[in-house]
Amino acid sequence: MITKLNLATHPFRNRTTPYLLALGLLAIGAIGGIFAVSQLYSYSKENELARKQVENMETEVARFKNEGAKVQQQLSPQQRELLIASHKLVNNKTFGWSRLFADLESVLPGSVSASRIVVNNVYRDGDRVKADLEFSVLSTDYRDVMGMIGAMNNSGLFQAELRGQDRQESERQTYSEYTMRLIYTPAYGFSTTTQEEVAQTSIGGAAQ
Repeated sequence: MITKLNLATHPFRNRTTPYLLALGLLAIGAIGGIFAVSQLYSYSKENELARKQVENMETEVARFKNEGAKVQQQLSPQQRELLIASHKLVNNKTFGWSRLFADLESVLPGSVSASRIVVNNVYRDGDRVKADLEFSVLSTDYRDVMGMIGAMNNSGLFQAELRGQDRQESERQTYSEYTMRLIYTPAYGFSTTTQEEVAQTSIGGAAQ
């Protein structure tokens, strides 16, 4: 019995298990290394793509700036003044196109329709913001236009002055386009609009 319990006579001979474990760990390490290299390559490609996109955007911005500078050089003094006035309108939070349109709608009769609005200037008169506008309407009846001008001047919001009349004909009817100068003074206590809303409506200083 003693000789059977003497383990020294039967030495440990299972030598394959350590090698298998080592190979398994080596395989796991190789897989992890391959995954890390692939991720690094993917990140490198994304960074390269982002860098190219940034370079393209910078090139586009520079091109737009150059085109804008060329356009401004070609503008007449009157057009430059109009551009400055439109920028003033965009930057002025106390002036809103939606309010202007609502006030115009309140004084326009059904037989008169607006055709063009051009911003000549926006300025402060004391504590009031005022806009100098060129306003054109279409109508078949001169009396309706004169009645509209009277309603504007009595509203406390507009000072209207007729500047011209252009007779036009279409296949269906004959009408005239009336051009007038408006001094618009928004009423106190209305909610202001956002700069984005004003900018969308006043690109180039005119809404048509």
